[in-house]
Amino acid sequence: MKRAGVRTSGARPPLALALPALAAVAFLALPLFGILVRTEWGELADHLRSPGTVQALKLSLVVSFWALGLSLLLGVPLAWLLARVPFPGKAFVRSLVLLPMVLPPTVGGVALLLAFGRRGVLGPWLESTFGITLPFHTSGAVLAATFVAMPFLVISLEGALGGLRPRYEETAASLGASPVRVFFTVTLPMVAPGVLAGAALTWARALGEFGATITFAGNLPGTTQTLPLQVYLLLQDEPEAATSVSLLLLAIAMGVLIALRGRWTGTPSGRVRATPAPPDAADPTAEEPPPRTVSTVAPGERWSLRAEVTGFTELDLAAEPGTTIAVVGPNGAGKTTLLRALLGLTPRAHAELRLGDEDVTALPPHRRRVAWVPQDGALFPHLTALANTAYGLRAQGVPRAEARREAAAWLDRLGVGHLGHRKPAQLSGGQAQRVALARALAARPRLLVLDEPLAALDQTTRAHVRHTLRTHLSGFGGVCLIVTHDPVEAVSLADRVLVLQDGRALQDAAPAEVTRHPRSPWVARMLGRNAWPGTATPDGLALDAGGSLVAAEPPPSGTPALAIVAPEAVSLHREKPAGSPRNVWPGTVREITASGSRLRVLVTSAEAPDLVAEITPQAAAELGLADGVAVWTSVKATETTIVTL
Repeated sequence: MKRAGVRTSGARPPLALALPALAAVAFLALPLFGILVRTEWGELADHLRSPGTVQALKLSLVVSFWALGLSLLLGVPLAWLLARVPFPGKAFVRSLVLLPMVLPPTVGGVALLLAFGRRGVLGPWLESTFGITLPFHTSGAVLAATFVAMPFLVISLEGALGGLRPRYEETAASLGASPVRVFFTVTLPMVAPGVLAGAALTWARALGEFGATITFAGNLPGTTQTLPLQVYLLLQDEPEAATSVSLLLLAIAMGVLIALRGRWTGTPSGRVRATPAPPDAADPTAEEPPPRTVSTVAPGERWSLRAEVTGFTELDLAAEPGTTIAVVGPNGAGKTTLLRALLGLTPRAHAELRLGDEDVTALPPHRRRVAWVPQDGALFPHLTALANTAYGLRAQGVPRAEARREAAAWLDRLGVGHLGHRKPAQLSGGQAQRVALARALAARPRLLVLDEPLAALDQTTRAHVRHTLRTHLSGFGGVCLIVTHDPVEAVSLADRVLVLQDGRALQDAAPAEVTRHPRSPWVARMLGRNAWPGTATPDGLALDAGGSLVAAEPPPSGTPALAIVAPEAVSLHREKPAGSPRNVWPGTVREITASGSRLRVLVTSAEAPDLVAEITPQAAAELGLADGVAVWTSVKATETTIVTL
């Protein structure tokens, strides 16, 4: 048995790479080793306690912390701008940020002198207007340290922001949070590791700044003579003391890097699941406290929906209060684009939107009162379930105590009130989805949009959450749109089914009508039917994919139509059948899957499109079905439904 951590022979690195790598490590380590060897350890304390060194250390700390403060004040917004906002010249701005990192420090000092010196571009104006003289002043040392150190913060934080998926911020906006509130309550907390990493690197770089400081601010004891400048002076007169002070700076720098442990860009907290869900959290059927009976938010308020969407998705949509619409269609049909257009979050489509009596078209997302539940819920990982649920209310100005009471009531209604103290990482998938729904409903929305809210759940949990969702949507006073690929969700949750294809509405009808007469091959197949588009002939349908189909009641010749055949209406035979079937094709079994207590058999044929037959396991055994077995399929003309398109 191999022990953990023991390298196997297959993991041995090639010498052609290992030797240069070891040489590089030695090259980097040898100068540091030289400091350790040459340090006069017996005199180390005296060197560090000398008045000049203590004074320089205090000044270095003042300058470095002021530089850190300025870097945070200016660099955090700049990092957010670079990570989140597209604008002309972004590459040039990023190059400006990186420039101090590659520019020789003395050149940076000269540039600062020509910009802020007494004869510089801004220096005379600053001196005459405000009486500020930066060169040869402590403020000049701060400015020089900020110039060379701030890029470390910007680059680290931009990387962390780039790893943070925007859906958290978009969800917060849909709950009513303004952009500034989103930044301080969602964005910054979630990229805290990146902020801390960048701040530590920035402070360490500012503490060790030398070239720009001596060029721009000079080397005045007690005013601009920081610790690195003190080392420079000591090298000329007291090299042993210079080595001791260098060791101090080395220890500080190594301490910062060890504390960071390589996290140069940080990790958004939303990507870390620090605490596993407790054992009982994974069972959606576990016994839960009975929900309290509470009144709905703002009783009596009801909001209809009127929307005209243009762009990639084009449709007119109208619904009365209390209506739930399932939005279905193949990938790329425009379902998510429709939701994001209603939210005001996409340039791909524009929605002229009226909710109730108010036109909200010109309003930003946080003022539309359109609450969004993404597929994974997008619960804010740094907040508890209760704080998540109260977030929208707090963003709308509701006092903290009232918001928490109302949030607790909504969590109770959805059966997760006893989990209010837990953070998302401690919730099961079903519990997290119910919290996300409670958060959206608690925000008092006029329109609720759910983007495949149950797709990530297992079958048992999905059924449980679907029941809960259906119960609480029945009392919702606005309109709800649910994007789904699940026919059970579409039929059981929705009053209407909106079928999209290529950004256009192909069908908008009651679930029963869509089930009986689907106008989209994709929807028919989603419902488990065989569906083939074609053109009507006197006998039936000429299929677009080749072949023909005989139907009992074909539409007028030349009419575009869709033939729909239920899988249970397809018969399978090992020999060509004789008798009444009008549609008979040879084929080959390509796949057999279980569907409840029956089997679904996919048959491919050169004479007809692929079709699915549904039979019992006993029938499959009698026919000796397996992948690759040749069979004959038959469909009666009376079992074929033709829907005109």
